[in-house]
Amino acid sequence: MVAVAQGIREQVAWACRILASEGYADLTLGHVSARGTDGQIWIKRKGVALDEVEAEDVVAIDDTGAALHLETVLHTGVYGARPDVGAVVHGHPPYATALGATSSDLAVLTHDGILFADGVGRFDEPDLIVDEEQGSRVAAALGSRRAVLLNNHGVLVVGKDVPWVVLTAATLERAARLQEIASTIGELQPIGAELARQLLPVKYRDEFVAEYWSSWQRRIERDGGGLGGDLP
Repeated sequence: MVAVAQGIREQVAWACRILASEGYADLTLGHVSARGTDGQIWIKRKGVALDEVEAEDVVAIDDTGAALHLETVLHTGVYGARPDVGAVVHGHPPYATALGATSSDLAVLTHDGILFADGVGRFDEPDLIVDEEQGSRVAAALGSRRAVLLNNHGVLVVGKDVPWVVLTAATLERAARLQEIASTIGELQPIGAELARQLLPVKYRDEFVAEYWSSWQRRIERDGGGLGGDLP
């Protein structure tokens, strides 16, 4: 796990702010959740944009008085199927969402794509995911992978903790954007699957993720988008 000083609600709030700056901002849509060591799941509440989330906007998923997103089952479905997952992101970043509206797969073209050496899942229904059965089917489409493209809808990304899921979500969008750029220049030349798997643990490590997390926070604070009052 990546060691960070913030409590879980603050981590989720930071994740929302960071992802907004990485292309995930879409009105008040999109959500981030995290599962604590005690099994409690915390999620961004409905009604606030990613770039304005404070720690108090992160609510317990079983809080019957909280304003939860219609698609909260995306998160519970994954947590039920994947005990290794500690955080989940759902959003509509433009390049990855556009990729999910085509028949093309994510190609491993750069070091960004290496993070997805085992591929990206596909869920072939564009509907809102609003009931448990749909959530379970999205989790099945995700399988053991890091991300699934929700066809004509958006993406769902998972990680072992909040910093990892933020890096994975941001990297998915960057990989899709670079693929779009490369496709306008010439024939794609992907990195071989075996080499990509060999490079994965070299390129992506806990200590690197911790550095990126701190760098993101510093950038957001420089831009005046840091959190206000914090909660544990």
